[in-house]
Amino acid sequence: MKQNRLLLFLLFSLSVVSIYAQNTMREAFKDKFLIGAAVNIRQVKSKDPKIQKVIKEQFSALVPENCMKPEEIHPKQYLWDFSDADAIVKLAQKNKQAITGHCLVWHSQVPYWFFKDDMAQPVTKEELINRMRDHIHTVVGRYKGKIKGWDVVNEAILDNGQMRNTQFYNTIGPEYIRLAFQFAHEADPNAELYYNDYSMDNPAKRQTVVNIIRDLKAHGCRIDGVGMQSHVSFSTNLAEYEKSIETFAAEGVKVMVTELDLSVLPWPSGNYGAAVETNFEYQKSMNPYTDGLPADKAKEQTDFFVKLFKIYLKHADVIDRVTFWGLTDGDSWKNGWPMAGRTDYPLAIDRNYNPKPFVEEIIKLAK
Repeated sequence: MKQNRLLLFLLFSLSVVSIYAQNTMREAFKDKFLIGAAVNIRQVKSKDPKIQKVIKEQFSALVPENCMKPEEIHPKQYLWDFSDADAIVKLAQKNKQAITGHCLVWHSQVPYWFFKDDMAQPVTKEELINRMRDHIHTVVGRYKGKIKGWDVVNEAILDNGQMRNTQFYNTIGPEYIRLAFQFAHEADPNAELYYNDYSMDNPAKRQTVVNIIRDLKAHGCRIDGVGMQSHVSFSTNLAEYEKSIETFAAEGVKVMVTELDLSVLPWPSGNYGAAVETNFEYQKSMNPYTDGLPADKAKEQTDFFVKLFKIYLKHADVIDRVTFWGLTDGDSWKNGWPMAGRTDYPLAIDRNYNPKPFVEEIIKLAK
């Protein structure tokens, strides 16, 4: 009798574990695409079991939010700091999660020295190319065979489709993109290489991304995918957004949804996508949900995420990864951008490390 009771208990326990596993995003989407989160170094190193539990159980992929950007990993010309980057790679390996390197070349979060010589004068084209090569070879080479793919170039295009006048562009010229992809491939021939940008529901930007894909391929450069940063709003044109998925796939590359979040807060004016330089003075009227998200607004957010994930599942054959830009609402950059001091609710996990209601709905869709 005791053996029978023990057997029944074990079977019951296994069934409970199985049911729970199926109700995580990681399990629900495992045959569709990777489901990821951007994590910060505090979360990576945290001993809090709630944090480690949600990272491991809900996500099959990780992206470092900041610790692999140039100013963090290469603060001075002859100084490298890989401690935080090593920690996130180690965590991903422990959890059997894919990891994407973010990012190699970007006009923001670049250390001052990168563009200046010893006399604080702008470096020459040749010197900037050398510095870019050294940076990419060192970073990508260190993680050769450990990182699935790299966001090689980030946010090189304006919303009107023109190239952004960055110091890379102005000093080297448009070929800096080609060179960045070339250097990354030299450092790790097996790593996937991506171009990453926001406002991908914008037709002008979409066409310029297509032009970049074609230029890279024409010059024999490897490009595996396009990262569609998806800092969406309730006004995002989902028809144009889906058209971008279809257009990039038609160019023979995979699509990554790389920085997904949905702000529920009003915008001071317009929608600036993810232009980090945008800043507005705090206005109390722009911060209406300090005491929690009302049921009607939560329902609106759920409905929008369901629409998004219907698109993702429809195109699961070309979408390789969907990554939320942050772990919990409390950690999201949207609390401080484009207006500091606000309380936003843009992600899948709430401030108490619990999945939000829309997570259950998208899991149902996956099943």
